[in-house]
Amino acid sequence: MTKTPANDLDHNEFLPLPGTKEGRRRYRNKVARRRLTFLAAVLLAPLIFAQGSPQVTGVEPSSGKVNDTVTVTGQNLGKDSVSSVFLSDDKNDYKAAIVEQKAEQIVVKVPQVKPGEYNVSIQVGDKIYIKPLRFTVQE
Repeated sequence: MTKTPANDLDHNEFLPLPGTKEGRRRYRNKVARRRLTFLAAVLLAPLIFAQGSPQVTGVEPSSGKVNDTVTVTGQNLGKDSVSSVFLSDDKNDYKAAIVEQKAEQIVVKVPQVKPGEYNVSIQVGDKIYIKPLRFTVQE
């Protein structure tokens, strides 16, 4: 026979029998704690996930020359989320100098790159996320 708290004489806590006054009280307390935990999780979830991952939704203007300023727009783009912005081609990521950074926009200078089309990329932590937004560098 396996030892459980109910039949283990070495165990210091004896569980009350179901159906007794003490058993019903413990069951109600257990259910109340579970409901409270569930309620807390439901109420706190929007607050936790409100600090969602950065999202890039636009680049304005969509083309420019080296050293022009470009505004990247989106959500959660603040300094606590996004550490760098890049223009990326199929092979390399070119870091753009950040001029101004807010929660909903980052203003950058176009880096020294060859004319052509590039994707806008952001660095979050140690990862670089390439977004399907195109920016054209002109001559």
